[in-house]
Formats: sequence, structure tokens, C-alpha cells
Amino acid sequence: MQQFKRARTETFEHTISGLLTKRADLHNEGERIRDRLAEIRNDIDALDRTLSVLGYTGDLDAAMPRAKRHVLFGRGELTRQVLTILRRTGKPLTSRQIAQEIVSDSGMDARDRKFVNELVKRVGKACRQYPDGAVRKASDAHGNVVWSV
Repeated sequence: MQQFKRARTETFEHTISGLLTKRADLHNEGERIRDRLAEIRNDIDALDRTLSVLGYTGDLDAAMPRAKRHVLFGRGELTRQVLTILRRTGKPLTSRQIAQEIVSDSGMDARDRKFVNELVKRVGKACRQYPDGAVRKASDAHGNVVWSV
């Protein structure tokens, strides 16, 4: 069995430094993967639009393997986040503004247009499903629907 040399310091400075370096490396790798995933999704959307322009009428989703359902929010989590954001800002916000706040608060990828657009739809639906008086619906000067508490 190999014997290890006793550390010369009583603190864990070297260990902490190494762990912080590894953490930073993993964080950067995660950022690169998220960036690449957003690029791939945007490229697929561009290919789909090009196929549509060229006259392809087949079902594009039929050729794709069925993916597992990716749960973004737990039960009631989105509605809680919407209420928290509306209370925190104290002013009326559009569904897109609320969605952008959710993305920035939770560290999701704001460059993934498909995801952000889907989140905007979910936020609007969540706001519409609140009981009367919990979330108020109004229109701003441009005719956009805004939500407030």
C-alpha cells in the first residue's frame, strides 16, 4: 500500500484552489454545451423553414425519434414564479417580460428562441388561469396585454 506524504500546511488551500478550478471548468463546459444546444435548435428551425419554402409538405416530426418529455417546472412552480416576479417588480409586465425574468432568475438559456417563445405562451396561460382578482389583465399604450397583481 502506498503511503502518502503528510501535508505541509494545516489548511486546505491547495485542495480548495483545485476544487474551485474544477468548478469553474465544469461551469464553462456547461455554458459551451448550452450554447451549442441553442445553436443546434436554431439550425434545425432554419432547416425546417427552408424545407417549407422549398415545398416539402411531409411530417418533419415523424422522421424524428420521440424524445422523453422534459419537465421544465414542477407542479405549481411556474405560477409561483410568475406571482413572485409580478410582486417584486410592482408594475404591469407583458408575458414576454415575465418570461425573460424567469429565464434570467433561473439561469436558463435566453438565446434559445424556441424555448423562450414556448415559455412566453406558458406564462400567458398561467396568468389567465389565476382566479379573478389574483392577477389583473390590462392593455398598455401599444395594445399589448400586461399582467399585474
